[in-house]
Amino acid sequence: MKKIAIFAGALACASIAQAATLDARDCWVRAMPPNLPSSGYFTLANNGDKPVTLSGAQTPAFGMAMMHKSDTKNGTATMSPVDSVDVPAHGTLSFAPKGYHLMLEHPGKPLAVGSTIPLTLSFADKTTLNVNCTVKSPAAMGH
Repeated sequence: MKKIAIFAGALACASIAQAATLDARDCWVRAMPPNLPSSGYFTLANNGDKPVTLSGAQTPAFGMAMMHKSDTKNGTATMSPVDSVDVPAHGTLSFAPKGYHLMLEHPGKPLAVGSTIPLTLSFADKTTLNVNCTVKSPAAMGH
């Protein structure tokens, strides 16, 4: 029986260690009027030895959260949805203005500048990562 308990404990530690290889930081959301969509930004660091695939995001502050990517081609700005984004091993991925971002629609209530909202990032391997996002003024877009 002791060998089984030690093995189960080792599996639990391995699972916790894998979750600890991901870190989301500098998360912020634009405060917008309730009738306009908002956007969310963050940096995701993968300190593990294998790439991970970000497959979605959810927040109770909005009815819908979708991943998008903005591009400029021949002087024309475009935005398109993406189903997943890879984060390389020992690398980072930034969701930032004019690049990858979360499109946030249908806010439950107006967001106050300076408040925080929870965000859950989902990965292809069914793991999740929780982060708190600061609500910032739309003027913060350039920062």
